[in-house]
Formats: sequence, C-alpha cells, structure tokens
Amino acid sequence: MPSCVVTPCSAPFSARQTLVGLMLACLPALAQAQVGQPDSTRKDSAKVVLPEVTVTVTREAEPLSRVPAAVGVVGTSDLRRSRLTIGLDEALNDLPGVFVANRYNFSLDQRLSIRGFGARSNFGIRGVKVLLDGVPQTLPDGQSQLTNVDLGGVGRIEVLRGASSSLYGNASGGVISIQSTQAAAGPFAESVRGEGGAFGLWKASSWSSARQGPLSGTLSVSHTNFDGFRQQSTARSTQVNAGLDYALSAANTATVRFGYGDQPKAENPGALTRTEFFANPDSAAANNILRRADKAVNQEQLALSLHHRTEATTWSATVFGTLRDLKNPLAAPPPQGTGPTVGTYVTIGRQVGGARLEGERRLGSNSLSPRFSAGVDVQRMRDNRTNSLALAGVPDTLFLDQREVVTEVGPYAQLRVTPTARLLATGGVRYDAVKFSVLDHHLSDGVDNSGSRTMHAWSGHVGLSYFADEAFVPYVNVSNSFETPTTTELVNQPNSTGGFNTGLDPQRAVNYEAGVRGRTGALSYSASGFLGRIQDAIVQFREVGGRAFFANAGRLHTDGIELGVNGRATRWLGLQASYTYAHYQFAEYRIVTGAVVDTLDGNYLAGVPKAFVRLGLRVGPVQGFGLAVDHTMSSSVWADDQNTVYVNGWGKAAPGDVNGYGLGVTDLRLTWDGVWGNSRVAPFLAVNNIWDRHYVSSVTPNATFGRFFEPAPGRNLYVGLELGWAAE
Repeated sequence: MPSCVVTPCSAPFSARQTLVGLMLACLPALAQAQVGQPDSTRKDSAKVVLPEVTVTVTREAEPLSRVPAAVGVVGTSDLRRSRLTIGLDEALNDLPGVFVANRYNFSLDQRLSIRGFGARSNFGIRGVKVLLDGVPQTLPDGQSQLTNVDLGGVGRIEVLRGASSSLYGNASGGVISIQSTQAAAGPFAESVRGEGGAFGLWKASSWSSARQGPLSGTLSVSHTNFDGFRQQSTARSTQVNAGLDYALSAANTATVRFGYGDQPKAENPGALTRTEFFANPDSAAANNILRRADKAVNQEQLALSLHHRTEATTWSATVFGTLRDLKNPLAAPPPQGTGPTVGTYVTIGRQVGGARLEGERRLGSNSLSPRFSAGVDVQRMRDNRTNSLALAGVPDTLFLDQREVVTEVGPYAQLRVTPTARLLATGGVRYDAVKFSVLDHHLSDGVDNSGSRTMHAWSGHVGLSYFADEAFVPYVNVSNSFETPTTTELVNQPNSTGGFNTGLDPQRAVNYEAGVRGRTGALSYSASGFLGRIQDAIVQFREVGGRAFFANAGRLHTDGIELGVNGRATRWLGLQASYTYAHYQFAEYRIVTGAVVDTLDGNYLAGVPKAFVRLGLRVGPVQGFGLAVDHTMSSSVWADDQNTVYVNGWGKAAPGDVNGYGLGVTDLRLTWDGVWGNSRVAPFLAVNNIWDRHYVSSVTPNATFGRFFEPAPGRNLYVGLELGWAAE
C-alpha cells in the first residue's frame, strides 16, 4: 500500500501548506474507490484491467476518467455483500470527501456531509441532492429523506462532490445518485436474504426480476426490526420498491417506478451529556423517555418516465408524485406548558409533485463534436403542519396550524467541448427560483402569520480535463452554488410563533478544485484539493428546549484534500484506502443576542472531523471464501461553534486527550459463495467494532445542557444467509 495514504494519520493539522505538497507527492499512488473490480481469481493480477466506468450523475453519460470533477462510484458488491444494508455509512465512507456519522437513531437518520455541507443537519440530509433512479428524494427546500431507499435493492451509487447548483439547483455540497439493481438478463431471477444480530436486529428481504419480450421488471421487499442498543431506540420499517421498463422501440423506453415506505415506530433516545456517556452509553435522555419521543412515517412515491436515445440525441421526461404522513412526538417542550412529560407533537401531511425534462444533442457528425444539453426541473411541495402540546407523547392542545407551500423552478443548460481528443471543457449555467409560502390557520391567538418569501439565484460552472493517458488525467473546475434554508429551519423560531423566519437567508458558495485521477492495470487512484468560500453560512446558532434555531453566520472557508486508492496487490488480495483532510473554519461569525455580540471568527465548523481515514482489505475469493476488513479512523471534532467542547476521535481511550486520531474502529466480514447450476447460496458472518472501542460516532451540534454525545455500540455480531436462483 502506498505510504502516502497512511502518513497523514500522524501529520500535524496546522500547516496548510501540506495540503498542496501532500497532494503533489501522492498523485502517482492514490486512488478513488469505484465500481468495476474484476474477478482476478482466475488470472494473474498483472494482466487484470479495470473496465471503463461511465457515470450519469453529471446529467450526461460520460466516462468517469474524463469528468472534470470529483466523482466516486460504489458498486453492488461494496454496497451489499455481507453488509447489513441499513445505513449509508456502511459503504459511502469508503469515498474520500464523504462523511456519514451513524447516530444509531432511526428517528433522525444518519448525519451525512460532503465537504462540510450538511454538517448542520439535526435530522435528514441537507445541502446534498439525492436521486433514486433519477427521481428526486430531495424536496424543493433542499431537505432530503431516504424513506424509499432500501440499500438491499440498490445496485450502484454515484457521488458528485462539490458545488452542483448549476446542474441540480438547491445542491451546494454535491449529488448522490442511487440506482436500483437492474433486471437480470434471463426470464426470471429471485434472491431472498435474512440476517440477524445483536440488539434485536433482524432484516428479511426479497428481490425478484422478470423479463418477457420488451417488458422487464423488478420488485424489492424488505422488513427491518431493531430493538436498539440504547433505551428508547426501537425501530420498525417496511420498504417496497418496484420498477417496470418497456422498450417501445430501439430508441424509446417507458419506465414506471413505485416506492413505499412504512416506519410505524422509530423511537428517539436523544443525545447524552459527557457524564452520561461515560457512565451509561446505552442510556437515553430522561426527557426523551418521559415524553416518549418517537416518529411514525408513511410514504409513497410514483414516477413515470419516457427515455429516448440515439447516437446524436438523447432526452427524457419524468413526472413524479409523493405522499407522506408524519406523526412526530418530540422531547422539545412547547411554548406553554411545563412538566416532566410535557413535550411537542408535530404532524405533517405532505404532497409533492414534480417534473424533470432534460435533453442532449451532439452538434456535429463526429465523436469530437460539441454536445449541448439543457433541461428544466419543476417541483412543488405542500405541507399541512400542526404543532400541539403533548402529554407523554399523546397530542393535546393545538398551538400551531399552518399550510406551507414551496415551489421550485430551475432551467439549466451546459456545453461540452472537446477541441482535441485529449482535452475536454465543460460549462453550464442555471437559474433557480424557490418560493416559500405559509397560510396560518391558527388565528385564535389573534395573530395572522401568513406570508411568502422568494429566494432565487444564478449558478454556473466551468471545468477542464486533460487525458494524458489512462494513468494520468488532471482536471480543474470552478463552480458556485446556493442553498436555501429548509422549511423546518424557516418555521423554527425562538419565539415559537407561526410563519417563517424573515431574517434567515440562503447561503451561497464558490468552489475551486484541482485534481487528478488515473488507472493502470488493476489499480485506480484519485486525488483532489478544493477551496470553498461560503457567504451567509446557515448555522444552528442556538437550541431552546431541544429545538434548534438557525441563523446566517457570515463567511466560512471549507478547504481540504481527498485521496483514495483501490486495486489488487495479488489475484486474491485487494486493498483500498481513502483519506480526507478538512480545514473548515469561519472567517467571520457573529452571534447577536440582544445587545451582546459573540464573535467566533477563526472557530472551526462543528460536527466534522479534521481528518477521516478508511482502510480496507479484501481477501479472496479462495475456494468460495472471502474476507473483508475495514478500519475507520476519525480525528476529534468540535461539538459546538464556540469550540469549547471537543469530542475525542473514534476509539480514543483517554477522555482528556482531544487532539489527533483515535485508535480506530475495525469491522470484519466473512462470506462464502456456493453455486450449483442456476442456484446460489451465500452465508455470511460479521463482527463490528472488533476491539470493543468506546466512542462517540456522532454529535448534536450546538446542543443545550451539554447533550452533544451520540454513542456507538460496542462489539456486536450479525449473521445472514442469501439464496438466489435464476432461470435461463
């Protein structure tokens, strides 16, 4: 393994000059984890050649090697083979620049950030556009939810890192494009899988595929049960995803996608204080127990698409709709009412509709001719929201009743030019208008908080890549982005009144990036350095009674490097590694509370480690057996913007040590694959946190009463079995 991937673990973080020097020193030997590892068990590793990877996350189908941006790809094996398939952290943390903090709390989702964007999220995903088979899982206000995403039925994930607003609008940090497993080549295929383990975890799933003439389809069904390793952390969920593809002609295809998610229970244990964490990491916050903090959500999504593809022209048109029903008892106290069991009960009835139209045409007759693409995204969301006083999780007196409507319209255009066979240049522009409206139905308080706000922005990007050869493809790009507050962030006001916070504005960013990627034989690598300049950064500046409130902080600098490698050392030994250095610092940050101004200039962004490393070892298959070992190391993080509370790196034993890495967390997975004719059997065994590390896997930024700490479980085990059959 190249030493430059490991050396930064012990390097000091204070010398910014090391960013450029380290990147240049490691260019020939670093790589990015991506799909397409060959079966090297039957041939000498020196003769193995990785197949070319094509990506579509840039809204154009193009070879990954030519894209002038940081793009990572995770394939079926890395997503599903012997994994639990219940959290994005299982596979996406293999990609440099991506940090997924598992809260082990199904009520709040995992905290996902790309280059610092999304770090402020206290639930759901912010600042990152999420697509499932081309259908947005991100609402027009920029909030993403994964209710319809079952990783057991996913075949591939593409991640575009960096400002992406010129392609997708309200997506300042990047894009995650999730693609379901495609139908098998034969007339029928079936796979069933069961797994169970510690803390009452079990998951049963089925994947079916059928093909007849021009029609093909897939059906994925799963049910997950988790009692949780902490008090007040039980969760249940059922997911169904179906897809139909019909070939109308050689150039035209019609598709239908349907997703259903039902989560009747997702208890919220809350974050702990430092004392509680060290004494009883499996406990829950007392108020969360007494007020029965929980979540029940039901969601359906339907999408219809037409696709046209010829050598010179492609276009697609998609319409989609989503219905969502949420019932959410919170531990946060209401504006009136006190007592140990008095909390807040939130209900949201959501309707979302949208359309996407995009097309591309080659402006000439040869392969080097320019390609022009354009399209428009339209989406509208309507939420019927109520907030009530709750007694031990049961709704009582209503104190907020309003309808919130968000509409987004975003036309875009981009041009791809290849002056020579080696040089590629791209540029694009987009205009977005996002309108927020609120209609107050709770007028008994004598105040009408109805109103509207429109936020709009122009976004653009330019990029250049040079194909010296397969082993060396440098690129540069400059892009800008914008990110609106989410509806929830606008609604949450310190005075608990209805309507929207008129003082909260969008944040805007400019991103500068230089990188290189390449591959030689069975080895692929990538390295990138980036500088981000954010204006009016949206931050969680305070919390009252467990509810977060947001403000525009000023200027934030997000600078860093991303390095990765993936390949095979021998025909039975594979290695992969990723390293992210993050220097995310506020250049200007002022908090005004009445007549008091708190100056936080120079402080670091909370919730994101300065350095994050994932090392992977893949052995086999040998006689059907395979071994996967992943070791994850994270440096310490600040838990608050004031930078007064440090949380140790993963696995660090001494509470008083706050600098550098922890000892790290190791996961091990053992598999065996057996094939008899058209049938397959694959048992697997896994142990997470082998060394039984005591660590905080996630934090709640800027929490009150010292409740920052979200613990990870100690050593735990799970086993599973997958059976498959296919008809020829």
